[in-house]
Amino acid sequence: MELASQTRKFAERARKAVRAEIHSAAMTQPLRRGTVLYESFSGNGMLCNPEALFHRLLELPEFASMTHIWVLADLESHSMVISRYRRLGNVKFVEYQSAAYFAALASSEYLVNNATFPWQFVKRAGQKYINTWHGTPLKTMGYDVEGGGPDTRNIVRNFLQADYLVAANEAMADMYLRAYKMGNIYRGTLITAGYPRIDRQRPDDASREQARTDLAASGVTLDDRRIILIAPTWKGASFYSPANDAEQLLQQVRELESRIDTTQFRVLLKVHQVVYRAARDLPGITEYLVPNGVPTNVMLGLTDILVTDYSSIYVDFLATGRPVFFFAPDAVDYERDRGSYTPPEGLPGPSAETIARLVENMEATGAFTDWPVLSQAYETARIRYCGDEDGAATDRLIDVAFRGNTDSTGVRTDHRDGRESILIYLGGMASNGITTSVLNLLDNIDYDRFDVTAFYSYSRQADKKTNAAAINPNVRLLPRQGGHTTGLLGRRKCRGMLATGLGDGDYRGTPDTVWDREWRRCFGDAEFDYIVDFSGYGPFWDFILLRGRAKQHTIWLHNDLAADAEREVGGAKSLKKHLTGVFSTYKDFDRLVSVSPELNLVNRKHLAALAEPEKFTAAVNTCNAAKVLRMGRLDATDYAPSAVDPVSITAPNLHDALLELSRTYDPQDIGRLAQRQATLRQFFPSASAHATTFVTVGRLSPEKNHARMIRAFAHVHAERPDTRLMIIGSGPLRRDLGSLAESSGIGHAVVFTGQQRNPYMLMKEADCFVMSSDYEGQPMVILEAKILGLPVVSTAFGSVHSALPEGTGHITGFSDEELAAGMIAYLDGRVPAAAFDAEAYNRLAIEEFYAAIGAQPEHHESLTSRPGSRIYHRWADDSATTAGRA
Repeated sequence: MELASQTRKFAERARKAVRAEIHSAAMTQPLRRGTVLYESFSGNGMLCNPEALFHRLLELPEFASMTHIWVLADLESHSMVISRYRRLGNVKFVEYQSAAYFAALASSEYLVNNATFPWQFVKRAGQKYINTWHGTPLKTMGYDVEGGGPDTRNIVRNFLQADYLVAANEAMADMYLRAYKMGNIYRGTLITAGYPRIDRQRPDDASREQARTDLAASGVTLDDRRIILIAPTWKGASFYSPANDAEQLLQQVRELESRIDTTQFRVLLKVHQVVYRAARDLPGITEYLVPNGVPTNVMLGLTDILVTDYSSIYVDFLATGRPVFFFAPDAVDYERDRGSYTPPEGLPGPSAETIARLVENMEATGAFTDWPVLSQAYETARIRYCGDEDGAATDRLIDVAFRGNTDSTGVRTDHRDGRESILIYLGGMASNGITTSVLNLLDNIDYDRFDVTAFYSYSRQADKKTNAAAINPNVRLLPRQGGHTTGLLGRRKCRGMLATGLGDGDYRGTPDTVWDREWRRCFGDAEFDYIVDFSGYGPFWDFILLRGRAKQHTIWLHNDLAADAEREVGGAKSLKKHLTGVFSTYKDFDRLVSVSPELNLVNRKHLAALAEPEKFTAAVNTCNAAKVLRMGRLDATDYAPSAVDPVSITAPNLHDALLELSRTYDPQDIGRLAQRQATLRQFFPSASAHATTFVTVGRLSPEKNHARMIRAFAHVHAERPDTRLMIIGSGPLRRDLGSLAESSGIGHAVVFTGQQRNPYMLMKEADCFVMSSDYEGQPMVILEAKILGLPVVSTAFGSVHSALPEGTGHITGFSDEELAAGMIAYLDGRVPAAAFDAEAYNRLAIEEFYAAIGAQPEHHESLTSRPGSRIYHRWADDSATTAGRA
């Protein structure tokens, strides 16, 4: 069994490797001029707008020399359709995701799709890609779906590569430009001039006869009865995991049939393409189910009454002038979970939640007679959505996309809105300082001035998904998924470059097949004013970003990177390989931005051999005071540790702190006191009457030097037993630090909470924040502690003054005794909480960001990047508003 499984896996890997080689080789061959590749719903049939376009191109004599290639998911199951075109030598078929498919995808001159090509797709120079989508949206789409940004990743990627986006009406144009955030970034042509597939609702005699033949072949025989077509939408919440209950649909069809005059009407079912395969295997459904081989709009041309729910098919049907009814038994749930653009009362036909009510609606409007009553809402919707549906939409598309006539009505090529564009690589999105800093930055950018696109690696890991969900909703998300479209030699080249770096040449000015192709795969034809690597630790991402054209390319330096490259953890220099590649890109970036002036001096000195000194600059990170305060104020009942360390050491000798708490806070606020008690008790089961809690937050790694803090706290605890230390974070040194606390005799007073999704609530309930780092890029956690009103004690690492200007906090030396003395100073009342004006700080910090990436600062004042400049004193002024602890 295991051998068979391994054999299958090996065979699949071999097939993928062969497909990749064929695809890569085809990408280097000349394009096959006059060849059109059509794909509809990932090969579910010859359907929708691609079918309408194909049908018309076959009819026009001027395109008789063209070769047409259709993509089908399974050639055997579509044998009936294939046989219809066997006599035509210029119509061919390939199986979806086969080697022949990828070869055709890479070599055809024209590409037509009503959904998306797969992750491997890269449009080549000279190819023309027409994306028609598959209908006017009724249900919310793209970024209008709550949390839907990441699910748009391959859709947006396809749209950016398309030369033509086809919209039936202005509602669809809005879907592209706003709901999918194509405005200001899309460089192709938007055609709003009717929908090709709706042309097919005017079937000629040949099309009618072909439809009847195809229906009969699948078990649906038409007679003289009028047709009621039930056509529900797909109910899945994500395009990548569709769901539908075919059995329930069949029950609904039969119930409707039982309530109407079946001598006059018959009921047929047209399911969404995404779920057709599941429905066709259901016993008893054959006599009702419209096969995929029959174009939907040809079927609509034969239909007398349409019943649908949230499907855009009703928009198409409006062009016929025949009645439409809405049946949505799950309307409330669907509206809550997915949402729609049109409420039930705004639909162009009556809505029902039961079959009985549906039939009542039909009877009330005369649907079963020759003179049905159509509402004013119907006429309004028909004008809004079908104003261009005159049967010539396909000809207008052909005129633009195949004849090159862009002067036609409804053709737009400029989608800019006046804002400058920023592409920013966010990093790995794990919970760390860089992720916090970039999320804060995205919450401070002026979106009336800048259009922002975030680039990062898509991940299903819960931690990374949570962080991705926190990205400001104004941002366009382009999470990368899939891999290089290259063969074995190309992959070897990639690995070699990642290991050794770029070399001495002009990388940005020299074509590079592998990395240029990956840029196009990710971003299509998009261009940006400013390209930013905010992470600064991944050469792979830099090799991609530097292929894009921009006014300026900028990379962030969050630490002393020369020291990072040489630092050992567990006997290995874990960052050296990656940073070697990153260092090789510095010559190609326009600016190297450290996160504090002090760090800038360090990096300019240590990395002097890698870039000219004028490339080095500084821009401090922004903070998010509103978020810190909001999360710090959560009720105890709302707080739950995200990953409490399984080897946490808790203090067994502490008892109720309520009396002590009453001395610190308003004694009337019993609920507030109980909150603090409940919060701290999760880690300290009871609290002494006079206990003071020191807290620190950070990764448990060498540069943070938590060992120094534990040794210093041992001195403090020996002198002042009513103290405790809370260490928030996780990392490779966790067990070593736990052992050190035990061996120092303070295991009962030190707790390791592990990584917390909300550290601010715990920080807020502590008394003093302590930092023992050897170095920091910019200690954002100190700013967060100040936002929460905590006094701060810190070692004198190089960039500490960027967070603790002179006169704020208490800065100590690096010895255990000096740090202990600082903590004693707090206990003696000599380290008060410092004022911090986060709003003033952010105004100046964001201007430094704009200047660093090459954009003109919003306020055209001179910005300086040295200790003592206004950015370090304006927000620390004694008159600034302090975020109180209560």
